[in-house]
Amino acid sequence: MLLGNKIKELRDEQGVLQRQLAAYLEIDTPMFSKIERGDRRAKRSQVILLAKYFRIDEKEMLTLWLADKVLDALEGEEELCLDALDTARSELTDVNR
Repeated sequence: MLLGNKIKELRDEQGVLQRQLAAYLEIDTPMFSKIERGDRRAKRSQVILLAKYFRIDEKEMLTLWLADKVLDALEGEEELCLDALDTARSELTDVNR
């Protein structure tokens, strides 16, 4: 829900309606509402469009989007999630050297 919360925050700050953003993304308003509530995941391309719409850093929005995916994958794995993240971080560090 990190991305959904950010979208709602930006929307509220700028006085933008859900239906306006839905039209911008070429989706229906109920679909947009689900994205904002975290009931449905936005596509990467939609996240980029939202960053452009709100004139904010694309990387920030994509990071929230990806963090939501990671959190979703780790849901229900409280005992192992931190170890799994450490292992993944180590692997990514090795790959990027």
